[in-house]
Amino acid sequence: PLGRQRAGRLWGPSRSRCGGPAGAMGLELELEPLFQAWSYFRRRKFRQCADICSQLLKRPPGEQAAWSLKTRALTEMVYVDEIDMDQEGIAEMMLDENAIAQVARPGTSLKLPGTSQGGGPSPAVRPVTQSGRPITGFVRPSTQSGRPSTMEQAIKTPRTALTARPITSASGGYVRLGTASMLTNPDGPFINLSRLNLAKYAQKPKLAKALFEYIFHHENDVKNALDLAALATEHAQFKDWWWKVQIGKCYYRLGLYREAEKQFKSALKQQDMVDTILYLAKVYLRLDQPVTALNLFKQGLERFPGEVTLICGIARIYEEMNNISTAAEYYKDVLKQDNTHVEAIACIGSNHFYSDQPEIALRFYRRLLQMGVYNCQLFNNLGLCCFYAQQYDMTLSSFERALFLAENEEETADVWYNLGHVAVGIGDLNLAYQCFKLTLVNNNDYAEAYNNLAVLEMRKGHIEQARALLQTASSLAPHMYEPHFNFAILSEKVGDLQRSYTAAQKSEEAFPGHVDTQQLIKQLKQHFAML
Repeated sequence: PLGRQRAGRLWGPSRSRCGGPAGAMGLELELEPLFQAWSYFRRRKFRQCADICSQLLKRPPGEQAAWSLKTRALTEMVYVDEIDMDQEGIAEMMLDENAIAQVARPGTSLKLPGTSQGGGPSPAVRPVTQSGRPITGFVRPSTQSGRPSTMEQAIKTPRTALTARPITSASGGYVRLGTASMLTNPDGPFINLSRLNLAKYAQKPKLAKALFEYIFHHENDVKNALDLAALATEHAQFKDWWWKVQIGKCYYRLGLYREAEKQFKSALKQQDMVDTILYLAKVYLRLDQPVTALNLFKQGLERFPGEVTLICGIARIYEEMNNISTAAEYYKDVLKQDNTHVEAIACIGSNHFYSDQPEIALRFYRRLLQMGVYNCQLFNNLGLCCFYAQQYDMTLSSFERALFLAENEEETADVWYNLGHVAVGIGDLNLAYQCFKLTLVNNNDYAEAYNNLAVLEMRKGHIEQARALLQTASSLAPHMYEPHFNFAILSEKVGDLQRSYTAAQKSEEAFPGHVDTQQLIKQLKQHFAML
């Protein structure tokens, strides 16, 4: 069979914060520059704010308010929301010592999602990642990848593919984020952390909080941030929930998940906050305890009914556990609370598309277009929906717009691949061949395109080329069943029964419910019995 069409996934907006006023202000003339700096801060013009604060700090004596405001401005320039920022590298995956059970029960682990429990589409219809999860309708840090089963496979995985985890570990990514401090201050660091008396600052709560965020986000010095947070929470007599959350964040960064869990639980007892629930759920997901995370979210919904981030968190977990129908129900609940939620609309749309309801999917994607989402992935999806809903007049124009809006070669490759499917659908195999070739020009690691080119070569009778293409496809994407099955069929036709049987077994392992593979294995066993 041909590989399935891939609907593009929409990128989510990053979360950001707006800060409040930073220091006391009077009506005196000499405080006017500080007022101007504060105004820049409120308008998110952090560079100008930091420059004015630098000039103020040169005057003797240095203003505490200016110091605090500059600290916050520099922090906001590189701020990344810890709740959304989460990527596991190879080091975290393959050297994970926090495994609860090596062989988890079905439906209790994200590492082994197993077969579809919620009646979702099978791998024959909906593409899957390396870990066996269906591809989602929305790109999030946690869905950009599959979990390689072996170290060899993890290292072989192409780095450019959108379904591959980054080669560097998460800590490496944080180090690169931390180097932003060099850019924001060409003269050197604003605060020399090695000479700071943390105990003194811990006794000034207002300054301590700004300083902690600066150390944690801007300097990326988790150890010093943890020391400051520990001293500050001690000074607050362990009654300030905010410091407990920050200590939990530090422990999470350092990989001490159980200690982080204790801090977040303690903070929740003192002050019920949605953010703390999200942090705690993140800890449970990293410990591979999705059921505990689900229960936590549901308890949170009892205290914060209708909270969109909690409902969305439940939907994401069900989707990752391959329970597509339940996930879709929760995404619909999200839309009842917030009818402009891009992630929910995109996921429901992709679910309808893969459930053979392109007309309904078209309505959801059109809604995104009306909301102002205007990117390559959306027009790619609109083109596919139009084609399968038999609205041929709009198909090619949507794909043309998608090609025009493509920002990188991977996106261009996706569009050409889908155009190849359209060409196969209208029976123009020469056009399909050209489209799949153009896919590989843009992305040389596109396993589905290799598989489909092999099918076209088989139709032309070019057996050796087809075999080489299928071997490339199966090595690039061992989690796909199509290259293995096609290779098994091809080998059986030329009489190479042993290779055919090996490939058929791999196909069955990738997709246990595939009837054609089971019939082929049965035939081959009969051949072997006769020998």
